[in-house]
Amino acid sequence: MSVAYGAKSPKTLLNKGTGFLDGYSHSLNPYTGCVFGCSYCYVRRMPVALFRGESWGSWVDVKKNAAALLEKELRRAKAKGPVTIFMSSSTDPYQPIEYEEEVTRSLLEVMAREQPNFLLVQTRSPLVRRDVDLLSRLGGKVRVSMTVETDLEEVRRRFTPSAPPIAARLETLRVLKEAGIPAQAAIAPVLPSSELFAEKLRPLVNRVCVDDYFMGDGSGGKRSKQLHMQSFYEEAELEEWYHPEAYRRVYDRLRAVFAEEELFVSQRGFEP
Repeated sequence: MSVAYGAKSPKTLLNKGTGFLDGYSHSLNPYTGCVFGCSYCYVRRMPVALFRGESWGSWVDVKKNAAALLEKELRRAKAKGPVTIFMSSSTDPYQPIEYEEEVTRSLLEVMAREQPNFLLVQTRSPLVRRDVDLLSRLGGKVRVSMTVETDLEEVRRRFTPSAPPIAARLETLRVLKEAGIPAQAAIAPVLPSSELFAEKLRPLVNRVCVDDYFMGDGSGGKRSKQLHMQSFYEEAELEEWYHPEAYRRVYDRLRAVFAEEELFVSQRGFEP
């Protein structure tokens, strides 16, 4: 799929944390749109995608002058009270255009100087390792949440063909651990995986969040239902994985190798 890139000059970057993100004071999206275009992405059913009139994954808008705007907004927000930021809620901050544009890196440079109380970086891209120098400056005020929905590459290709390979994401978690960057594996949403998934994660992280379509799409599963996700599972003859209790299969495997306090379910795993 070809991707159309545009530019926009936003009037604001920090948005109030609401709904699934009500534990945060703000959310922050360096881009609008996401080239990864995951089949299950709940953003497909949100106004930012619905009103665009173009297929999700086929367009990305780059937010220009983002760093200067964030610096002003962040100072104002900090003067009013604690600032906790979720980056990002409706795009991946490290999608491929970031290699060229470096919008996310410029925002991290601002936050390394004007540090928020907490920053969660949500991504599925190995590019996050490029910014280890800036993430290190945030110390315990940052956590990288790396989406690793499965350990099976054939499943990844079926559900998220444009997203980075699983092996590269696991290697990134290893790099972050060695650099001392707080990180978690986000099995979100739960996709079909092997019995060895938990054991593969054990050397890489001491925190895992498990989420699914029914808990984590911000609408009680309604957005995922509108995306007809069940048909993906039926076509692959994996119907047993599309069920409100399917996450328990993965969670129970994790419990065999992780301590209870290292495991989190849905919203609680993404909170500051």
